[in-house]
Amino acid sequence: MSPKLSFTLRSATAADAALLTQLIRELAVFERLESEVTGDAAAVAESLGQKHCSALLAFVGEEPAGFALYFFNYSTFLARRGLYLEDLFVRPAFRRHGLGRLLLHRLAQIAVAEKCGRFEWAVLDWNEDAIRFYRSIGAAPMEDWIVQRVTGDALRRLAEA
Repeated sequence: MSPKLSFTLRSATAADAALLTQLIRELAVFERLESEVTGDAAAVAESLGQKHCSALLAFVGEEPAGFALYFFNYSTFLARRGLYLEDLFVRPAFRRHGLGRLLLHRLAQIAVAEKCGRFEWAVLDWNEDAIRFYRSIGAAPMEDWIVQRVTGDALRRLAEA
């Protein structure tokens, strides 16, 4: 059995942008999407500074162990805000020590404190470990919904239409 690790969580600030950007790049490598990362530390700092997004950073001592980046959306049906988890990443050395659960627990606390009607996120269909974990904490798939996305040239064309 692995030794018990002691994690600390704190909110990220614009001063953490370089660290958060590095962790985002590590996540992109894990998800096989590194070619899609175009943001840099300056853009992350600006977003955090303007409250477009919020993030939790996790540490073991002084060593960064992972992060969760989230923002608030709105449910028209519930007429309440929701918390949307954009990304959760735990560095490989710190997996299977309860950090993912700790990050989700803290986000659920934030959602409840902010009177959110729901807490949701997406998961890659091939990430079976994550899917099993999410089911174990009570998350349910949205079987009837398919995420749609418009980016890049398609976004610009839509804006010009």
